[in-house]
Amino acid sequence: MTTGVQSNKGEAPKAVYIHIPFCTNKCFYCDFNSYVLKDQPVMDYLRALEREMEYTVTQNPPGEIKTIFVGGGTPTVLTPKEMEYFLKSVRTYFPNWADDIEFSMEANPGTTDPEKLAAMKEGGVNRVSFGVQAFQNDLLTGIGRIHNTDDVYRSLENARKAGLTNLSIDLMFGLPNQTVDMLAESVTKALELGLPHYSIYSLKVEENTLFHTLYQKNQLPLPNEDDELQMYLLLMQRMKEAGYKQYEISNFAKPGYESKHNTTYWRNEDYYGLGAGAHGYVGRERHINIKGISPYIEAAQKGLPRLESYSIAKEEAMEDFMMVGLRMLDGISSSRFTHQFGLKVEDVFRGPLNKMLNAGLIEKVNDGYRLSEQGILFGNDVFSEFIGVLTVN
Repeated sequence: MTTGVQSNKGEAPKAVYIHIPFCTNKCFYCDFNSYVLKDQPVMDYLRALEREMEYTVTQNPPGEIKTIFVGGGTPTVLTPKEMEYFLKSVRTYFPNWADDIEFSMEANPGTTDPEKLAAMKEGGVNRVSFGVQAFQNDLLTGIGRIHNTDDVYRSLENARKAGLTNLSIDLMFGLPNQTVDMLAESVTKALELGLPHYSIYSLKVEENTLFHTLYQKNQLPLPNEDDELQMYLLLMQRMKEAGYKQYEISNFAKPGYESKHNTTYWRNEDYYGLGAGAHGYVGRERHINIKGISPYIEAAQKGLPRLESYSIAKEEAMEDFMMVGLRMLDGISSSRFTHQFGLKVEDVFRGPLNKMLNAGLIEKVNDGYRLSEQGILFGNDVFSEFIGVLTVN
């Protein structure tokens, strides 16, 4: 069990991540900790989750909560009654909510009927992120999604009728058999929805997925590198023209609708992590929870259901700050770095900063550094410059 520590500056975490690991089916690209819903002990899991909340807040009492994010899996596979029970647990153990709290839940189109959305709204959810991925039904089938484009429109309409207006959708590019024109069509249809936020990710072929198996056999017809670059340039241009700010490598928002919760991660700030396989970060200590459903339920009966916990050295925390912070297009804040670590960022990272400045991949701004226009296209090369710089033995 971890030690009872508070965050770096003696503040309680202001963000909560909660993992619901159930799905209707496993998508071909997914390596998240998720399990097909059929025959799973859902209520036993939700009770175990409640126990973990109780142990967690006893050890690290929460202050004012500014963001809650429920991910998965697909949290919206819960029935309305299960959803109600779950959201009541959240409110019980994290009762002190900021007036402008962002309470997000991931959803799949087709898993959000009016009764469930009403339970979500009643329980405090005020932001929903739908995993749409594409607007071509053939592409959706080819990546293992079970919804179609009609489900997308119906789900968004149901959400709005329930009074949920802070909505986001995920799209993907670089999918098997996807062309630049297909992505252009998906972006057009997405923008026609007039949503305040869009996340658009490139496919990563992860181990332990069907796509990885096919890739190893040379049976995954991915777009070539030039087409993938054209896709990324196209979506950045189209989003900008439509009035969306690219505030992070893969995220676009109308002013004021940036994801507060994800910004917590990108600023390397503390957050509670609850549920099977969830990660948390409190007081420069990370933990990973037990992943399997039954082992998690069993462990939560006895205490915190940890797989492992470990302290993060100051050097590693500083590297993480740079690596994740530069994902945001506003960049990293020198004053925030000094506040967290008591050092000047230039004194710690003079070498990689100068190298990236000279390469034209980052640029100096008033209170820090950010990716240049060219750097946005080569983000991974920039981030890697800050990994292992301070922690080499």
